[in-house]
Amino acid sequence: MKIERLHHIAIICSDYERSKSFYTHILGFHIEQEVYRKERQSYKLDLSLNGQYLIELFSFPHPPARLTRPEATGLRHLAFAVKDVEAAVKFLNLNNIQPEPVRIDEFTDRKFTFFSDPDNLPIEIYEL
Repeated sequence: MKIERLHHIAIICSDYERSKSFYTHILGFHIEQEVYRKERQSYKLDLSLNGQYLIELFSFPHPPARLTRPEATGLRHLAFAVKDVEAAVKFLNLNNIQPEPVRIDEFTDRKFTFFSDPDNLPIEIYEL
């Protein structure tokens, strides 16, 4: 098998409108397609960033909560590259999102920090 690239990440949210706003207005994703699937009582929102399709955001009635974070089996976090972590932190703070203190990667000497989406999914921003 030869994997060519990441196709998408699927995320189930508890409050569709709140998460849709977060991923589009805060993180800057572009809506490619939004579909309501009546038989599942579920929205499916296809999101891209800089022209690359990356996230499928789903709503389902009464999804179970994530039990622990981030050191549990399964997906640990999403990581996005930014040019300036400090500027990104300022933007997050202006939008009432409190990231963790900025850290330095001990192997690359690059800045990074974590914050959470509306359902407490850990998100990392990592300076290029």
